[in-house]
Amino acid sequence: MSSPKATLEKLPRGVQVLLGLGALALAAFPFVPMEGRDFYLQMLTQMMILAIFAMSLDLLQGVTGLVSLGHAAYFGLAGYALAFLTPADNPISLWWSLPLAAAASGLAALVIGFFVVRTHGIYFIMVTMAFAQMIYFLFFDNKALGGSDGIYVYFKPDATAVGLDLEDKTHFYYFTLVALIGVYLLLRRILFSPFGRALSGIRVNEHRMRAVGFGTFGYKLAAFTLAGTLAGVAGYLWAAQTGFVNPELMGFHMSAHAIMMVILGGMGNFAGAIVGAFAFEYVMHFFKDLTKHWQLLMGTFIVLVVIVAPRGLLGLGERFAARKGDQA
Repeated sequence: MSSPKATLEKLPRGVQVLLGLGALALAAFPFVPMEGRDFYLQMLTQMMILAIFAMSLDLLQGVTGLVSLGHAAYFGLAGYALAFLTPADNPISLWWSLPLAAAASGLAALVIGFFVVRTHGIYFIMVTMAFAQMIYFLFFDNKALGGSDGIYVYFKPDATAVGLDLEDKTHFYYFTLVALIGVYLLLRRILFSPFGRALSGIRVNEHRMRAVGFGTFGYKLAAFTLAGTLAGVAGYLWAAQTGFVNPELMGFHMSAHAIMMVILGGMGNFAGAIVGAFAFEYVMHFFKDLTKHWQLLMGTFIVLVVIVAPRGLLGLGERFAARKGDQA
């Protein structure tokens, strides 16, 4: 059995440098002259939003050992919250709509988590999916909530008080980048806190954690609520960028999408979730341009990554860096 430390964010220097260079590249990208710049800005913005979503799931799946097939419910709820809060004739303030939408997702996660974290293993997986499907069909079948057609968000949130115009694609890009870095740093801090260590211990051996006096139910519920809240941040940004929400944002496929991103990058490592989100989206777009049977290629790619790099793409980078260090 692996120790809690095995999946913590102890990255080799070479991998840290590559991640830093990646962050600098994202910061510099809007200044690169190219054809179709707006398209690539939007695509990278979506990748960063999905990276936040993947990190929120990684707190459950990789750190705490709770595999959720209903995580997209909190992603979609925040998007709907923005749609309902935004007036039809003018934008809503970012500074109170974002916390309110994230809090709505967090509250839903708290209520649902109160029931689901009492279960374990396959039962936890199935119950999370069941609750998510209930929320999905609540919105899908209810015309008052937009029905299957969804709802448009006609205005991006207003942040002009601090000089940000989120209608400008570059401004929205940088706001999302700051949110991505902020969520990463928050989760990294949590990972090495006593709370994060307790979550890691629960993943390795929950019975032993209870035996030494930890109230594992409370820890798991707190992790479930925080993960739902951060998924809500991602869902809010997604709705603000696309200007549209529909029940598919809460569906099983969106939850599976997040799971694949986490597995692809490497579980238990928030940097891995970011790498997985970017890699998954890039490869998916690449395969879509090649053939209409892109799902077959995508599935083959993920299977090969799991076989060659069981700890994900970041784990492969760690292994390569360690080998280089041994040769040196």
